[in-house]
Amino acid sequence: MMGDPYFQKLFADRIGGVNYGKSVEIYKFEKIKRAKRKALADHPERRLLDFGIGENDEVAADSVRAKMTEELGKLENRGYADNGCLEFKEAVARFMKRRFNVDLDPVTEINHSIGSKPALAMLPDVFINPGDVTLMTTPGYPVAGTHTRYNGGEVYNLPLLSENDFYPDLDSIPRDVLTRAKLLVINYPNSPTGQLGSVAFFKKVVDFAKRNEIVVIQDAAHSMFSYRERPMSFLEVEGAKDVGVEVHSMSKGWHMIGWRLGWVCGNERIVRAFADVKDNSDSGQFLAIQKAAVVALDDDSIPDRARSKYFRRLQKLVNTLNQFGFDCQVPGGTYFLYVKSPKGLKGGRRFENAEEVGQFLIKEQSICTVPWDNAGPFLRFSVTYLADTEEKEDELMAELASRLAKISFEF
Repeated sequence: MMGDPYFQKLFADRIGGVNYGKSVEIYKFEKIKRAKRKALADHPERRLLDFGIGENDEVAADSVRAKMTEELGKLENRGYADNGCLEFKEAVARFMKRRFNVDLDPVTEINHSIGSKPALAMLPDVFINPGDVTLMTTPGYPVAGTHTRYNGGEVYNLPLLSENDFYPDLDSIPRDVLTRAKLLVINYPNSPTGQLGSVAFFKKVVDFAKRNEIVVIQDAAHSMFSYRERPMSFLEVEGAKDVGVEVHSMSKGWHMIGWRLGWVCGNERIVRAFADVKDNSDSGQFLAIQKAAVVALDDDSIPDRARSKYFRRLQKLVNTLNQFGFDCQVPGGTYFLYVKSPKGLKGGRRFENAEEVGQFLIKEQSICTVPWDNAGPFLRFSVTYLADTEEKEDELMAELASRLAKISFEF
């Protein structure tokens, strides 16, 4: 057996240092993937009901794909996009004005990104030095926290609890943390809880940021999926542009998951600093993709249709789960349903956490969910399962009901 290569001792501490590659800990989503493979192998006769998928189940609109095809072979689109093309930024400005009544200068207050994930990874580079703190809600998307740690900073987690309506308790942050905090990362509509950002909450965030001299990063990836009221932008609130930026994605609302395009908008100085970091990290997204996205952004029917579809599916899922003891309602937004996890089986097994429930469901009934135990035991169901007609949606719900009927959960 060969020993470690000479460079084993050279790995950076941020990814494990000398112990990189030796951890036996399995990432949550890798556990789910393994369990799915085993369920398919053990029960080839049983369809996998996959509510763990976190990406849209259809391709981009015909008009968007047609524009992509048109732009694909143009000579002027062959080169580096760097910090983006003006046509895309202008389309973003039109969209933000039309949907949220937010005025943005397309030249100075908007910049594209290769999806929202890289933007959330780069923004800590703008502010975080060793010892600085990023405040982050949990459960949530961890990328900004990961890169905060890469920069030698620390993450202070703010649990999203049901008793707080899944808003962070900003008043609970210790003074010694606040004095070192530079960033507050929020995400509304919230993934996975489904809570919406309200005017009152966003105003509180703006006031909190000004009092404590903290920059706000609002992750608006699910911005178009708001069911109880119209979609809202953090930048609509007075003073928001003074304290931060909003990060948007073309993935969710416009079915452009793999196209990898998003944008950062808001405070001019922060957008410029993001652009400087980005300029030293990538060479921009393919111009044909940006120009195709202009067609998507100018067509409100695309996100409106997506919203209607996922709202319909969420209603069906809620109705099905409630028949079997789950206590849930259609969320305010996102295409996720975040529900309290069962405590056990009636007269039998007890579950220590949501992860045990998730493993039980996939092993016993080939029902895939995503467990969250960061702020109490919850299961996340996604309605982005593959079903190209409403009849197939109904068939899937009927099959889910049939399998849940074989289980007597205790809550």
